[in-house]
Amino acid sequence: MPLPLVFILLTVLIDAIGIGLILPVMPDLIREVGGGTLAEAALWGGILSAAYAVMQFVCGPAMGALSDRFGRRPVLLITLALLALDYVVMALATTIWLLLAGRIAAGMAAATQATATAFVADISAPGEKAARFGLIGAAFGMGFVIGPVIGGLLAEFGTRAPFYAAAALAAANFLFGLFVLPETVTDRIRRPFALARANPLGAFAALKAHGAIARYVLLFFLYQVAFMVYPAIWAYFTIARFGWTPGTIGASLAAFGIALALVQGGLIRVVLARLGNRGTVVYGLVFNAMAFLALALVADGTLALILTPLTALGAVVTPALQGLMSQAAPDDAQGELQGLLSSATALSLIVSPLVMTQTFAAFTDGRLGVILPGAPFLVSMALMGACLAVFLASPRAAKA
Repeated sequence: MPLPLVFILLTVLIDAIGIGLILPVMPDLIREVGGGTLAEAALWGGILSAAYAVMQFVCGPAMGALSDRFGRRPVLLITLALLALDYVVMALATTIWLLLAGRIAAGMAAATQATATAFVADISAPGEKAARFGLIGAAFGMGFVIGPVIGGLLAEFGTRAPFYAAAALAAANFLFGLFVLPETVTDRIRRPFALARANPLGAFAALKAHGAIARYVLLFFLYQVAFMVYPAIWAYFTIARFGWTPGTIGASLAAFGIALALVQGGLIRVVLARLGNRGTVVYGLVFNAMAFLALALVADGTLALILTPLTALGAVVTPALQGLMSQAAPDDAQGELQGLLSSATALSLIVSPLVMTQTFAAFTDGRLGVILPGAPFLVSMALMGACLAVFLASPRAAKA
């Protein structure tokens, strides 16, 4: 595997590890710097998460557009350095407002994933793009498996230890990138920076002229909202339905994360070879709809634990869809496209928890006269149906 690709995968992996690394200690850290109860800490935790997602949404296209103008290398290296510094600031934070500033800065730096994906598009042949995008998804999934485990272990040394560890990882990857990362933006594909393309709404407007891409972006957003049901309500759902302990919940999420990495890092290649990009999207949407229906209705905890990793078999949609969009976009718009997708993902991270938790609450507090903790999965199933309708609206996609 080329060293530049190794660096990109490490960057994505470290981003995900950094997020997961701090999750186990965030409640204690928030109470340590702000005081108050666990409930109040949870409210602040929601604000911090929303601020992170909002900054990803706002900054994603800007990072992509900057990389189209100034190159992938400086954007990637500068944001990695800023991310390392940000983790140090959060480790030293003594007020909740400094933590909030840290999450805002982290959200801005994490938007560099758009540039990382654009770099992969630059160095990959058309037939390699979808599979390599799958590797990015696998690296991110593994980061979410590894991060909480390491964070929980480091928490034994204090609430600040995970932040120092995250800073060290980002700094080490920055040094690695200095030596192995080439520049892939040449004069042939370089284009001037335009403010209209450097904001989320401007990016949408710039690409709306391409009918297929606009349709794919809508599909991508709806899919992300549906798939984010797992982190949004999984813990609440499994406690309400099966009475699971935190240990069981953590084990199920780890199993799902490992299966997700295996699917996007290996199985995706087999599926793409057999079905192609378009057939893979159709298969993934149908499989996910069935998986959501099964989870909504399952009543046995052991069966749910078995189903959890199997549901990851549908996680082939995103890399296949990214491959279709990357092939449809001009060579000089790859950074802009990936920035747009980064913003769409960030927007889904804002929308999905609100929709899913409100649905869960409505169907578990008795106000509707029906107790159905799995109702959010039915919402996700319906969204998968909407995704399939959007995708098949394209004549070429319908042939799949």
